[in-house]
Amino acid sequence: MREIDAAAITEAVARLCIQANTRLPGDVKGAIAAARQAEDWPAAQEILDRIIENGAAGGEVPICQDTGMACVFLEVGQEIHIAGDLTRAVDEGVRRGYAEGFLRKSVVSDPLERVNSGDNTPAMLYTDLVPGERLKITVAPKGFGSENMSRIAMLKPSDGLEGVKAFILDAVEQAGPNPCPPIVVGVGIGGTFDKCALLAKRALLRELDVPNGNPFYAALEEELLEKINALGIGPQGFGGRTTALAVRIETLPTHIAGLPCAVNINCHVARHATEVL
Repeated sequence: MREIDAAAITEAVARLCIQANTRLPGDVKGAIAAARQAEDWPAAQEILDRIIENGAAGGEVPICQDTGMACVFLEVGQEIHIAGDLTRAVDEGVRRGYAEGFLRKSVVSDPLERVNSGDNTPAMLYTDLVPGERLKITVAPKGFGSENMSRIAMLKPSDGLEGVKAFILDAVEQAGPNPCPPIVVGVGIGGTFDKCALLAKRALLRELDVPNGNPFYAALEEELLEKINALGIGPQGFGGRTTALAVRIETLPTHIAGLPCAVNINCHVARHATEVL
């Protein structure tokens, strides 16, 4: 059995917090460049040009002033032993990363008392056990301009595919310019109330140039992207062809009496960085 010291996890999380917040992922840069090529509305062209310009200067300052809550996804190999407290190690990594990277601390310790925790902890930690002896760490800071636009619906099975499409399109239309489009739309379908929401968030981790492995859902992603862009919201809400860069769908089996569907929207700063120990 392989042993990983909790201190190594702390160091990795700290690095990833800074990396994710200061560097626009390559797949996102590619999607924005492609959108700029297809855009013919002057206002939208100007906004996309500024996004491209700002993204090219990455690495020095945060891509966005909202450096988000640190969502940390772990794939823990069953053949490893972690020497130390895993949750504390992750939180300490977030604490160090947000301090060393001069990243805004946006977390309040209690949702109603609203006192800032001062160090952007705790992390929102999601852990999966997987075969093997590796630990995969993904840090995905989530800003709340887009997170606040998230929606979930416990649809009826009779609502079917058309009901799912209508719910997703309505969620994006109601969000309008609030999540700073162009957006990435994460969709979860199936599972239970809580699993469905997590699916939608996990969908945002998939590279924008990697479609769903199931041809049916890959086609649905493309259909929804076309319909969302036809809404005309456009970059920052000023109109144009580019409301969304991608739609990413993840699914799970569900109960015979249910059809859960969740939408988790991200702005174009679809931040995530990964390291494997």
